[in-house]
Amino acid sequence: MVKLIMGLKGSGKTKKLVELVRAAVNEGSGDVVCIEKERKLTYDIPYQARLIDAGAYDVGSYEFLKGIICGVHAGNYDITHFFIDNFYKLVNDPSSESLVAFIDWLVKFAEDERIDFVISVSCDPAAAPESVKQYII
Repeated sequence: MVKLIMGLKGSGKTKKLVELVRAAVNEGSGDVVCIEKERKLTYDIPYQARLIDAGAYDVGSYEFLKGIICGVHAGNYDITHFFIDNFYKLVNDPSSESLVAFIDWLVKFAEDERIDFVISVSCDPAAAPESVKQYII
């Protein structure tokens, strides 16, 4: 399952993402991973969630992010939830075509591996591509 938390800057996306991370940890059915650009969420999410500072790896493309997701999953098949904060800051490519292609890949990956993904995206939901709108919560 893939869900997008989409909104303009300051609309509470990260706060909602943190609440969902806490809920996933409390659910306790598997391991939880949270990927962010910087270490801003260190004290906001529970210690049981694996926090990855993707900025330390100089992520700058969709392909690199796919590699991180696949690599983390390959190292731990008990992961049930992935959370990604500030998506466009990670990939440095706010084009609609790239977002659609990534979401299509992610939906297939999530279904194949039975993982839930929640991604916060700084973007006007009204401007989102039609094929992506179905994932906005």
